[in-house]
Amino acid sequence: MVETLSIAVIGAPGVGKTSIIRQFIYNDFSEVYTPTRTRYVYRPSVILNGNMYDLKILDLCDTGYVASHGGPGVRNANAYILVYDICCVESFEYVKMIRQQIVEHRYGQHEVPILVVGNKRDLQRQRFMPRRAVSVLVKKTWKCGYVECSAKFNWHIILLFKELLGIAVARGMRQNHTSIRLQGALQRNRCTIM
Repeated sequence: MVETLSIAVIGAPGVGKTSIIRQFIYNDFSEVYTPTRTRYVYRPSVILNGNMYDLKILDLCDTGYVASHGGPGVRNANAYILVYDICCVESFEYVKMIRQQIVEHRYGQHEVPILVVGNKRDLQRQRFMPRRAVSVLVKKTWKCGYVECSAKFNWHIILLFKELLGIAVARGMRQNHTSIRLQGALQRNRCTIM
């Protein structure tokens, strides 16, 4: 039996949400910025600890209050990836606001996995806050996972999806994860083994 996991990818415009998703699924990056105008759904499959999962990755445009008003796909997501640009404090403030909305909207329900992702690590020298300070805030205070990546250079893209799926599995999505392995390269229309 294949379980479907719905993942909402949320962040301010221009932080690299679509680029992260496209690197994960197609191993592709475009230097040309094209704003996401409408919600788009990607449906890759992954294998985690011998179990197959169909992912439903929602690539969302900026709608302001997405957690409470983003439609049933967003409100009922199994997990969230909140993306910000490590060089842009406003994008981090946006993630902070969205995380708070998710927590308030999902209050009383099971704890939904949230992974905060700092993108554009290749621009490390221009960051607005030291990585350690952000990591401590996100992990200790917000109780969320944290990963930094570079969609441009495909750095830690696989890691962030492995981290999110690991959190989801550990919180009861399927079974406890003892090891997560990645085998093979990502190619179009193929299943990713993690």
